[in-house]
Amino acid sequence: MALQIIKNNPMKVVLKSALILCTLLMYLKGKAQQDPQFTQYMYNTLSVNSAYAGSRGFLNVVAIHRSQWVGIDGAPRTQTLTVDSPIGKKAGLGLSIVNDRIGPSDEQFIDLNFSYTIQASYTHKLSFGIKGGGRLFSIDWSRGQSQNPDALLQNIDNKILPTVGAGLYLHSKKSYIGISIPNFFTDQHFDDIQNSVASERLHFFLIAGLVFDLKNTIKFKPATLVKHVVGAPLIVDLSANFMFHERVRLGLSYRWDDSVSGLAGFQITPGLLVGYAYDYTTTELQRFTTGSHEIMIRFELKTQEQRLKSPRFF
Repeated sequence: MALQIIKNNPMKVVLKSALILCTLLMYLKGKAQQDPQFTQYMYNTLSVNSAYAGSRGFLNVVAIHRSQWVGIDGAPRTQTLTVDSPIGKKAGLGLSIVNDRIGPSDEQFIDLNFSYTIQASYTHKLSFGIKGGGRLFSIDWSRGQSQNPDALLQNIDNKILPTVGAGLYLHSKKSYIGISIPNFFTDQHFDDIQNSVASERLHFFLIAGLVFDLKNTIKFKPATLVKHVVGAPLIVDLSANFMFHERVRLGLSYRWDDSVSGLAGFQITPGLLVGYAYDYTTTELQRFTTGSHEIMIRFELKTQEQRLKSPRFF
């Protein structure tokens, strides 16, 4: 009976699960260090959800560089590179690499992602994803200091920590929703609020988006990314993007109680997309920073038949 319900209306089942998850998380309070964040999160899905691997149907390579809070010493600088491709008709494989520097800390994440997809309904596919890898964690206190001057500070040099995660991704040609936990392990992490080494906590991610055809030449996609760390409040990103003539993408994004952003993307060739995002912080940090900048490049290896089809907006 349960399988029949999922087959008949998979979107309702996943949406209900997501709403229950978000409602429960809303009651949790506190502060915790977040994983690296990106304004162009709609192009960085593999780093968030392993079930996304291979879902576009061809080889997909994405690189993003983010300079956060320009003008503030020790502010985050992050780069990510993802590569994924389908293998066969139902499986996908992907590689995700992230380099994150904040204050005295450096972290490098390297993860291998695998997905398996089933036909959930006539219009929707449901992908199950797992990931495994590791991260290198380093702290050089010569680039920073602790809030506790009496603390005995010890550098950490390339400590290897495991990462294992999983995700679900329900998608069609016009919509998607996904839930994931990028890493089940909890270990050491640099806390930029306390300027100290703290315990990592579980991260939960919810992504969703829907594409509307406003005209033959204009597409509109609202999307969201919800991030939560156990013991911390939700972080919610909301975005609205437009695609004109399948070549130019313009949009706005809002990160709850944090920043507003402008996004632009240009389809240089059928396989090459270049994007840029600028964040203006709405917090007290606006007195010290000129904002955050993000550059994205995506390369897709499509067949001639795939190039003739209307490009996907996610």
